[in-house]
Amino acid sequence: MSNQQQFKYSTSVVAYPVFFLMLIWVVFWLQVRFFPIIKTLGIVPQTLTGLRGVILSPLIHGDIEHIYHNSIPIVVLTMALFYFYRPIAWKVLLYGVLLSGLITWLIGRPANHIGASGLIYVLISFIFFKGIFAKHFRLVALSLMIIFLYGSMIWYVFPIKDGMSWEGHLGGLITGLLFAVIFRKSIAKPERYVWQEPSYNEDDDPFLRHFDEKGNFIENLEPENVIELELEDEIEGEIDTSTMLGSQVEESAITPRVNYIFKENPKS
Repeated sequence: MSNQQQFKYSTSVVAYPVFFLMLIWVVFWLQVRFFPIIKTLGIVPQTLTGLRGVILSPLIHGDIEHIYHNSIPIVVLTMALFYFYRPIAWKVLLYGVLLSGLITWLIGRPANHIGASGLIYVLISFIFFKGIFAKHFRLVALSLMIIFLYGSMIWYVFPIKDGMSWEGHLGGLITGLLFAVIFRKSIAKPERYVWQEPSYNEDDDPFLRHFDEKGNFIENLEPENVIELELEDEIEGEIDTSTMLGSQVEESAITPRVNYIFKENPKS
């Protein structure tokens, strides 16, 4: 896929992240105002009822501080995902939620794991490793920006804080790395110049012809005597090429080798 097709802005780059942000805030409002039971619908590891949290947990948050800290990263990272990785953005989001949730369900402590932080770690991990694997200057720059903004979050994949689902963070980190490997071909390729092609020949380069063997620049090159005969058939139907060539030979004997553009003056 070309860079022009992949790195192209559209309304979806902003619309989908904003929609998802509004969705988690609406769910939080319903939870606080009418249905407090929503808070209990997270991932409960190694239980059948806890599997519903694999899908629902990214929409559920414990308090206003929890949802506030997740809101800005989820918008920034999903915008970057839809702009730089548009063809695989939905796969990363949907499969990322499922796989990171299943990993949390398998390795998590017996507790109620909620929040969009698992998905945030999926996006951080995917965008970082994908840019490194791609070796495209724009994607590498994006990876460095991600490290600058969210690099300190790597510590929260370890159990260093009580009440925090480090298992969800670890599951997201593993999922993002796995997706970066799986989708390694679904990216824009680095631009290649003519001189990087295997078939490149320095003798055919019009610029390098201006340099002699010692590297001195030659401003004016001696013109080469090249005689080319080009025949273009722009008339419908069949034309006898042998007759055409014969007539051209006869005319060349009495006419000079000069091409003229003749235009009649319009009759008054």
